[in-house]
Amino acid sequence: MEQALRFESHAFGRPYHAARVRIPARTRDTELHTHADFHEFMGVVSGRGEHLLTRGVDDLVAGDVVLVRPHDRHAVRGSAPDGLEFVNVAFPSSAWRGFLDLTRTDPAGSWAASPGPVTFHAPAATAVFEHALGRFQDEPGPYDLMRFWIDLLPLISPVESAARPGAPTWLAKACTAMRAEENLRGGVPRLLQLAGVSPAHLSRSLRSAYGVTPTAFVTDLRLEHAASLLAATNATVATIATRCGFTSQSYFSRCFSTAHQLSPRDFRRRSQRAFVP
Repeated sequence: MEQALRFESHAFGRPYHAARVRIPARTRDTELHTHADFHEFMGVVSGRGEHLLTRGVDDLVAGDVVLVRPHDRHAVRGSAPDGLEFVNVAFPSSAWRGFLDLTRTDPAGSWAASPGPVTFHAPAATAVFEHALGRFQDEPGPYDLMRFWIDLLPLISPVESAARPGAPTWLAKACTAMRAEENLRGGVPRLLQLAGVSPAHLSRSLRSAYGVTPTAFVTDLRLEHAASLLAATNATVATIATRCGFTSQSYFSRCFSTAHQLSPRDFRRRSQRAFVP
């Protein structure tokens, strides 16, 4: 009988569960399982392995990050010679959906619609998984889970999936780099530096690939990051506005209220209630 794992059986009252898993190389079959009520991210730390799925087998290598949803049937097997080591972080599906809705991450729903677990290659994400594992061993709170999501999502480049086919590589890389907070504060001038093209060429390329102007693109990223900070930190609204590159708190509040139909303070109250599993 197929095993359906439940979140509370592993988390024991904590907002998320994290573990380091080492799977030696072996050839025998591994039973597939599903998740009843939670999502998980797997971050491959070292070695090689195979992700066993109903549709076949995907290779796993160090630096891979895999998002597994409740309806996915899967198992993991190590490959010779050293097997596989990964850190997995599991969390309630209800909290994850609330986070995506409030921060407008993956707006097209491509991760949920994917026919199988969604795999990214992001070697820099290893440190994010290790930090989440360390906090889990020290009585984590809901903010620690949100910090994990906020730190991980820019590394797996969700902004690239919004580009139309044929978007130039230089543009995708520049747009992904703009998610870093220090780049957000630099605004459109910083995006131009990262892109290394003329203002007119950047404007044409962004309109073609993403359907927005450079100013609108940067503003959307700033508001997305602000939503994450409002949900996951106790920083003041003025501090968050400055961190995200807004020179005026009142202008930030107007932009945020227009985008989310909630003031920054109301958004914070609602999101912090929603994210407590």
